[in-house]
This record gives sequence, structure tokens and C-alpha cells, in this order.
Amino acid sequence: MSGLEIPTWDPETAMLIGAILLEAIVLYVGYGGIERLFGPRFMRLLIGGEEDAQ
Repeated sequence: MSGLEIPTWDPETAMLIGAILLEAIVLYVGYGGIERLFGPRFMRLLIGGEEDAQ
């Protein structure tokens, strides 16, 4: 019967999926940290102009 076979996993495919997932987690955490550190100052610069950036 077509479509009822159990798929087999290639170890290289599993490593690739794991690497992509790890990269996504690192980027999510990294960008969150950058936003937390520089976000308020950047928003003051955008909203208030140069004099509020000091």
C-alpha cells in the first residue's frame, strides 16, 4: 500500500535539523538580549532626536 510505509531517518538529515533548530534558538535568545540592551536607547533616539540620545 502506498503511503503507509514507515519513514527512515538518515543521520545526516537528523543532524541538519538539529543544527537548524539550535541556530534558531541561539538567534532568538541573542536578538532578545540585544533588544533588551539597546532597545530603550534606540527608541529614545528615534522618538526624541539627538539631544535625548546622550
